[in-house]
Amino acid sequence: MTSTRPRSVPRDLYAAAAAVLLVTAAVLVGRYVYTYDDLIVGWPPLLGRWDPHLGPGTPAALVVAAAVVAYGPAVAARLPWRALLPAAYAAALAWIWSLALVDGWERGVAGRLTTSQEYLSVVDRWHDIPATLRDFTGHILLHSPDNWPAHVAGHPPAATLTYVLLDRIGLGGGGWAGAFTITVGASAGVAVLVTVRALASERLARWAAPFLVLAPAAVWLGTSADGCFAAVAAWAVALLALAVTGRSPWWAAGSGLLFGLTCYLSYGLTLFAVIAAAVLLLGRDGVRGRPVLLVPLLAGAAVVPVAFTTAGFDWWEAYHLLVTRYYEGAGGIRPYGYWVWANLACTVLITGLATAAGLRRAGGVLAVRWRSGGGRAPGGRAGGERAGEVRLAFLVAAGLLALLAADLSGMSKAETERIWLPFALWLLPACAFLTRPRGWLTAQAVLALLLNHLLATGW
Repeated sequence: MTSTRPRSVPRDLYAAAAAVLLVTAAVLVGRYVYTYDDLIVGWPPLLGRWDPHLGPGTPAALVVAAAVVAYGPAVAARLPWRALLPAAYAAALAWIWSLALVDGWERGVAGRLTTSQEYLSVVDRWHDIPATLRDFTGHILLHSPDNWPAHVAGHPPAATLTYVLLDRIGLGGGGWAGAFTITVGASAGVAVLVTVRALASERLARWAAPFLVLAPAAVWLGTSADGCFAAVAAWAVALLALAVTGRSPWWAAGSGLLFGLTCYLSYGLTLFAVIAAAVLLLGRDGVRGRPVLLVPLLAGAAVVPVAFTTAGFDWWEAYHLLVTRYYEGAGGIRPYGYWVWANLACTVLITGLATAAGLRRAGGVLAVRWRSGGGRAPGGRAGGERAGEVRLAFLVAAGLLALLAADLSGMSKAETERIWLPFALWLLPACAFLTRPRGWLTAQAVLALLLNHLLATGW
């Protein structure tokens, strides 16, 4: 570890203890100050219920956790980079699948996206895709005829259309939808690693890799559609990072295309503009050297919006209708005064205590940079490991800023353990600053296993 990292392990433990206190407060206040009718969640601050259980995925989950804790840091440090990425992806797949199968095939995978509020419940209504897109906004409000279920109404149509197209190519039903969602969602961590290596350093990416694999977020990545959204957004950022650090301008076009798609998967993911801006700041030397990069980036970003607008879907109209729908339902009941901080307790549960300690260290890195007179955003890739640490801390801070903006908006009251998956993944690289990684990885694994085995999580 380099000298820029705060070395005090007790302070890491203090940060973890503060995170535990935040979660404890959210649980106690949610259970004893508010009622279910106030919060509309079964086990505040999480949407779920107390249900201790084992399942067919339990042995596999224990084996994966033990293997990553025991060998993850060493393997990540020594494996060639080209082999590390597929290895991290395979390990993430194994972790997510094993946790999902703790609940069994039907409840854990095949049935997740088939409930009355989920996307597959409306696939049969999309016989004529262009006509459905033109009429999409007419079914958002609760009092509208044949109103869309909550998750369909709560997202732009690209979210539902993903599963409609999956059905059209012969992969219909909850099993295929669940498998697709896990397969795509598990790649999000790989995209984060690519970004960290491009903007900070390969060494820091290697340190972060086991934490991205063994994240407690895996409990909700299998199989929430928000896991897919997280992956699309993460690859948009990764391709942008590659573009601004000297790769082909075509990476910029791909990044723009995925950013445009991201905005049509979830309204709230427009906040990824904050993370994209951080990438452009970190890579501003590359942008100055090749300003033409902005042309394919913007052209790519226009593709999906133009396609949906031409098809008859008005994003802005739909968003304003969604705000009305949100306050017609649970959003109008759930108290902002509780969720504005209890949402952060949910974030602790999906990112783990290691991330709380890592964020403290990232803050320390930025504070040292600021005190030394480097108030402007770091750029370029010169300066060695110390500069890489500052760039990583800056990227993590951008992810945290986007998450806090989502929190303060009041449009994310509860269920943020899945809704904020796209943002939470960008906090996990802060764990690269930690010493004693095996101890922190153990804490991550234990938290995920407890959550998955003690609660019946849902959405």
